Amino acid sequence: MDSKIKELLERYWNCETTLEEEHELRSYFNTETVPDELKDTAALFRYFESQKKIELKKVVVHPTMKTRSADNGKMVKMFFTSAKIAAGVLVLVAATYLVRQEVRKSYPEEVVDTYSDPQLAFEETKKALMMISKTFGKAKQEAGKISVFNEAEQIIQKGKTKNDLEETDI
Repeated sequence: MDSKIKELLERYWNCETTLEEEHELRSYFNTETVPDELKDTAALFRYFESQKKIELKKVVVHPTMKTRSADNGKMVKMFFTSAKIAAGVLVLVAATYLVRQEVRKSYPEEVVDTYSDPQLAFEETKKALMMISKTFGKAKQEAGKISVFNEAEQIIQKGKTKNDLEETDI
């Protein structure tokens, strides 16, 4: 039996054994009747068996830190997701603030009142409005001339001749 176990061990160390052969080795080394020359190997196999029985309920990251459960992983993930969203909002707020500052610089400062006497300001405003009114009146007369051109254009498009025009005038 020892020669078979030694052969299996040789194959085990070369990573050439099957699962059944590894099971056979584990069961052999878990017995109390192991030769002295294989006591170290038996201790290794017993260690593997003892480690299988230990359940990991909590994971300790560092001895000085508290234990982490599976729920903490979700919390950490949620924290990082929230941090990403907060960073995006912060960038948007900062960009909006900077753009508003640039727009404000492009506007001229508010006009300060130039007249201290209200009556004088009223007279100047009245002059300015009269000037605008006269200009609108002239523009209305000039716009009337354009309507003559529009009528002529319509007549030309309809294909009327000069004789047709004279007959319609009569």
